Formats: sequence, structure tokens, C-alpha cells
Amino acid sequence: MKTPKFLLPVATAGVLALTLSACGGGGGGGTTAGGGDAEQGLDGRGPITYVQGKDNSNVVRPVIEKWNAAHPNETVTFKEQTDQADQQHDDLVQNFQAKNANYDVVSVDVVWTAEFAAKGWLQPLKDKMALDTSAMLKPTVEAASYKGTLYAVPKDSDGGILYYRKDLVPTAPKTWDEMMGMCSIATENNIGCFAGQYAKYEGLTVNTAEAINSTGGSVLDKDGKPNLNTPEAKAGLENLVKAYADGNIPKEGITFQEEQGRQAFQDGKLLFHRNWPYVYNLAVTEGSSKVKDVLGMAALPGTDGPGASTLGGHSAAVSVYSKNKATALDFLKFITTEETQKFYATQGSLAPVLSALYDDQELVAKLPYLPVLKTSIENAVPRPVTPFYPAVTKAIQENAYAAIKGEKTVDAALSDMQKSIESASAGQ
Repeated sequence: MKTPKFLLPVATAGVLALTLSACGGGGGGGTTAGGGDAEQGLDGRGPITYVQGKDNSNVVRPVIEKWNAAHPNETVTFKEQTDQADQQHDDLVQNFQAKNANYDVVSVDVVWTAEFAAKGWLQPLKDKMALDTSAMLKPTVEAASYKGTLYAVPKDSDGGILYYRKDLVPTAPKTWDEMMGMCSIATENNIGCFAGQYAKYEGLTVNTAEAINSTGGSVLDKDGKPNLNTPEAKAGLENLVKAYADGNIPKEGITFQEEQGRQAFQDGKLLFHRNWPYVYNLAVTEGSSKVKDVLGMAALPGTDGPGASTLGGHSAAVSVYSKNKATALDFLKFITTEETQKFYATQGSLAPVLSALYDDQELVAKLPYLPVLKTSIENAVPRPVTPFYPAVTKAIQENAYAAIKGEKTVDAALSDMQKSIESASAGQ
């Protein structure tokens, strides 16, 4: 799957989107957290390797060069993976299974943390390996944790944004019902009302989870068990189903991934559009954009205020097999300093994980969407935290898609979703 993870810089037209998603993987291996390999190498210092997907925004190498200049005896080597999330995931799995000590620090998508932690592959960041996360946005820390223990440090984040036409809607809707009530404006102007990402792929999991979370429901409960047979979950999925049936989500919306929706909005064919912050730069700089002078941005609408965006982004984790974990921990601290996070934001347009940077006026002047994005991330909910994520996302996609198309009732779709996730969690 390809989903935008970069917020493109205002000053440059940059790289689009790449890789956020759940992917298949396999295998056992590793050790239980807190024992075995996790107790080894805690005081080790020396050269380490950092593993991450393709550095499209060219921020990794300059950061590593700066580190290496200051730490000549503890240099970091960059192992660059492909730009495909499934290939990144499977590469990490293979090297963890092989107990490769040379994959010291690895970049993990927020949906991989639980899987890798449950298999004992990630070093628990506690006791001697603890680091301070108090300045970070809380949802990013939660996404880097599993069963109450921090297993990675948030590195960059992302959240959903509602884009709208300020010339037609001077004030953004604060609730879903308010937005649906404004669809008459779209009809009067002969354009579609609202679209997100409703094709049958990872983006549909994101949008379905947002709908359910925004009405007070949840895909999984606090114990990680499916929690879909509830009035709240039903209300959330019904919002999407009803909007599609009524035409408020145009018929072609069932085929939209990020780019199709962005293009439709920029072409003036939509009143409202849910997408990631990367859209901002393109919408205001591309010559063909019909919304560059009327672009509005707001938090996703919920039941009685801001809705619950699905959290995006990546964290950095230390492998339990690393021999130089003291160096690895210091490197984690280095990539989360204010200076490094500012560099990520201004040079690579990666959303910071430090809360204070969203109120930094110098930064906001360069990236004016930051205040809206902060609201989005503060209200964000991670995708279901489970070691069985590939099966969970498949269940969500298949059943939500069938419900939106009218092939299943909402009740049947949620019931089937519940059963599929229960089976996956039971290893069936």
C-alpha cells in the first residue's frame, strides 16, 4: 500500500506519498520482553546501524552525518530499505528472525509496534533504557507502546485533516451532522459533497476507524479484543453508509485512494475532503489547482466537536539483538531533540512529535497547517494495536467496503468484522 506519510514543504514541491500501511509478515523468534536478549548489550557502546525505508525527503543522511561528527567512536551507518512498506516490514521480520545484531535501530510504522513487541524483537525502553517522552504528543507515545510498556520512541507523526472550500463554506463544520447538512451547498454548485479514502485498501481501514472512533466506539477494547457489536460502532459505520447511499459521498468515492480524492478536490469537484497534510502544498502551489485561493483546513468533524483522526507516522526502536544498546539509546534521544525535530519539519516536512513545536511561530510561518494538525494528532487514535494487525485490517476493509456499497447491512458487516478479528486473534 502507498499512503502519504510526508507533509510536503511549502517552499518546495516534493516527494509525494509513500508507505504507511499494514503488511503481511510472519514467523516467530525473538525472546520474551524483559529477559534473554533484552538483558544483553545494555552498556554496549560502539558503531551501530540505523534501518529505515527510502530517505525520499533527504533528512536521514544529514542527521546521521551530524551525529557521526560528534561521535567518531560510535558512528551510525544508514541501511536504506525500499520505499514499499510491505518490503520494509518483511525485511525487518527476516532480520529479526535471524537475530541479526547489525540491525541496531529500526524505523517502525506505528502499526508494526505491537507485532514486533509481542514477538520479543524490540528492546523495552524502561529502566536503564528509559527515555523521557513527557514533551511528546500523547497519542504518538501510545502508538509506540504495547501493553503499557514503551518499545519505541516516536520519530514523526501524521493526522487526518478536513479540507474545504472557504468560498462556499466560510466556517468549517465542527460535527459530522453539520457537515452533512452543508451538502445542499455542494448540490447547488453541482459538485460532490465529501470524500475520503473508500477503496478497498489500507486507507479504508483508516477512514472506517476514524468514523467509529469519532462516534465514541472502538475497533478493539482496552484488552485488545474486538468491540464492534456496540451502538457507538454502528453509529460510526452508519454515517459512512448513509452518506454514500444519499450521494453525499459521490459514487466514484468508493474508488478513491489518497491521490484520486486530492485530485477531485483540487479540480473543484468536492466541497469537503478528508486527507493527510501533504495535500496542502500541492493544493496551493500546483498551477491546475482550482482551490489554491479558497483552501480551508480544519480538524475532522466528530459527534459534538473534533473527531478522532487515525494516527499516522513512524517510531524508532532498538533491536533486542543489538550489542551496543547504550549507543542506540543515545541515538534515539538525538533524533527526538528539538533541533532534529525542527529539521525534520522544515527540510522533510515530517510532522513533529514534540508538542511545543506546533506553537513555534517561526515554524508555523513556514508550515501554516501545524495548528490544525496539532488538534488532529491530539485527538488521534492509533489503528488497532494488535500483533494480528494484517488480519484485522483485512477484516475491516472487506466488511466496511461491503456495507458502504450496500452489499451487507451495517449490523451484518460489524458482526462479520467481529468474528473475523476474533478468529485471527485466536490464531485460526
